[in-house]
Amino acid sequence: MKKTLLIISLATAGLLGSASAIANEEVTTWTCSESKQFKTSGTTELVRITWESKTFDLKRENSLPGSLRYKNSNSGHDLVVLGNKAMLFNIKSGTRLADFCQTAEMKTGKLPHLFANSEPFTQN
Repeated sequence: MKKTLLIISLATAGLLGSASAIANEEVTTWTCSESKQFKTSGTTELVRITWESKTFDLKRENSLPGSLRYKNSNSGHDLVVLGNKAMLFNIKSGTRLADFCQTAEMKTGKLPHLFANSEPFTQN
């Protein structure tokens, strides 16, 4: 019984700890053509995206030079970020969900904060 309570306590503490870490991350809004929008938070290696009231974790993958790519193979979400825009796809359904997406920083010619220190966008 004590062992079971300890396991439950540790699991709960882990969940609460990760929830508070997520809550402290900066959230960035991307506005896209056709009045579409999504939000991101996370790091250059793992991006949490909120699209149509659902949240997905996307892992960084190898991409073509001049772009960054993040995918979630289970949901099919695929975020491709170029220097001046991003596109969100669902590779399972073969659809482009959002096009020409930019953060407020990108609209002024800056890189999105999440990607500012990432290859291939490191500014010289």
